[in-house]
Amino acid sequence: MKSRAVVIEQPGRIGLQGLDLDPAGPADAVVRIDWSGISTGTERLLWSGRMPDFPGMGYPLVPGYESVGTVVVPDAAGTLRDGQSVFVPGSRCFGPVRGLFGGAASTVVVPASRVLPIDEDLGERGVLLALAATARHAFADGEQPELIVGHGVLGRMLARLAVAAGAEPVVWESNPARRDGAHGYQVLDPADDPRRDYRRTCDASGDPAILDVLIGRLAPGGEVVLAGFYDTPLAFAFAPAFMREARLRIAAQWQPQDLTAVGELVRGGRLSLDGLVTHRESAAAADAAYRTAFTDDRCLKMIIDWKACQ
Repeated sequence: MKSRAVVIEQPGRIGLQGLDLDPAGPADAVVRIDWSGISTGTERLLWSGRMPDFPGMGYPLVPGYESVGTVVVPDAAGTLRDGQSVFVPGSRCFGPVRGLFGGAASTVVVPASRVLPIDEDLGERGVLLALAATARHAFADGEQPELIVGHGVLGRMLARLAVAAGAEPVVWESNPARRDGAHGYQVLDPADDPRRDYRRTCDASGDPAILDVLIGRLAPGGEVVLAGFYDTPLAFAFAPAFMREARLRIAAQWQPQDLTAVGELVRGGRLSLDGLVTHRESAAAADAAYRTAFTDDRCLKMIIDWKACQ
């Protein structure tokens, strides 16, 4: 089988290529991808060449871990069915071309155990389940953040999940163009927030220089959770952190149970994925789409439409 795929050939050089797919094994399914999303965090680092050393790192590579498609060949055990809509968190099926993360392609071969069946009417919004699962993983213990930094898609997901859990978070956003679109929470310019007793703060901005600011706003014993991805070393002044007995925690990649949990919240109407997809391009315009996603502040989530490539 062959597939059309987005390939980052080297930093700053991206295009659409035809690739041979690895044969499907009995535990695999073949999925025709309808839509994939572009991550402005990790995929921007891959595109720019600033990604720190990471398992599977190297060029050329197929990016993408936010894909929605249709099963065209189910696995032998019948875990999935022909024609079923699924969320695909990436694949490694492109032979010598690395799949990091391998979801930005017209067709993929993926273990059936890795995909999540979703309602067909979710459509392109299904790509947002990856960031919803990332947000859920950061606070899987149930104690929600009081302050969230950054009102991009991840920040909005964190805030929506906190509201769904009964919390009343505050979101900081320094860019005026990104302060709209709040759903049940307040978005502030950091300069307009006098509070200095936050017990739990979450950074979704990816700003490596943010720690001193956040530690200075903590209550004694407060916690800073890093939910972004950082390409430079992080540092903070020790004395203010010492005085507050501050705690620092890093939230890593979501786990399968996080994806299942947010899928149930969406199906139950407790988590909305509306209002987050702002831009769309056909797969044929992949290079322009990625550049827009990485450089246009008005772009929250860019969707690649693969249907014309089938």
